[in-house]
Amino acid sequence: MLLADLPVAIARTYAIVLGLFGGSFLNVVIHRVPRGMNIARPASHCPQCGKPLRFYDNVPIVSYAALGGRARCCGAKISPRYPLVELVGGLLAWAILEVLVLPLADGVSVGRGAAIFFTYLVFALALVAVAFIDLEHMYVPDAISIGGTVVGVMTYSLRADVDLVDTLVGAAVGFAVVWLPFSVLYRWIRGRTGMGLGDAKLVMMAGAWFGWSGAIFALLAGAVQGTVAALIVLLAHGRIEEPSSVQKEREETAQILAKLSLEDRAHAEAELRRDPLYEAVPAGSVGLARIAFGPFLALAMLEYLFIGPFVAEYVGWLDPSG
Repeated sequence: MLLADLPVAIARTYAIVLGLFGGSFLNVVIHRVPRGMNIARPASHCPQCGKPLRFYDNVPIVSYAALGGRARCCGAKISPRYPLVELVGGLLAWAILEVLVLPLADGVSVGRGAAIFFTYLVFALALVAVAFIDLEHMYVPDAISIGGTVVGVMTYSLRADVDLVDTLVGAAVGFAVVWLPFSVLYRWIRGRTGMGLGDAKLVMMAGAWFGWSGAIFALLAGAVQGTVAALIVLLAHGRIEEPSSVQKEREETAQILAKLSLEDRAHAEAELRRDPLYEAVPAGSVGLARIAFGPFLALAMLEYLFIGPFVAEYVGWLDPSG
């Protein structure tokens, strides 16, 4: 059975519902992964009082609206991030279906069409998780970047514009173009890392999905969009502040270090200095200000997902085919 034989209304309904519930699951990932919690257990519960959520209080967007943005169990305010991520999941699923799957309907089976849709949806949702986690905690989880790279390599056959060599070379190029200049050379020149390895692994993921051209596009487009955003924040507030969660984590680390012996503390501090977030940026040091680059890389990767062929067509040097 060809995908073209499936009623479009059914495909759209399936896609949007799956995207909404995928967004709901993302909220669990965004909350638990940075805290080192298991994403499967315990079941969904109120972050404030810990009471398990009933199934009808966990329906994407609908439950938030019905509850007026407050938990039924204790009345605690629910972050608007929850319905926002759910909505983004639904919209991305719809866009993937319309832009990347339905145009193939006359030539692919329902099974292959579903596989293409599902893999792209997993990719897109992973990027949403990266964006929100990096915004709040300024780090990109290896489980997402490395895991996404592995999935990209394993599913290359579902993408018509890349082969196995493209994915492997793209992943290598994506990692190298960040790691070499910003982690090795920048540290040698200035004594600190310019970009974290998390960003390098995320660009590696872009290369695994799109080849070297996608990795280069993600890095350049992400840098441009990140610079524009940083300038807007500077003009509006006069400074760029780290997320409160990063400041809190640094304070907690300092408390732990204070309890160690002098020898153990020296060893721990030496290890921590490899982390670009270990030392706080002095007040007023605009040139040293840190921004979360992951959200802009994720945005650029989503842009390439939907408009990559058009970009390659008009920017000849980005076209892997030459």
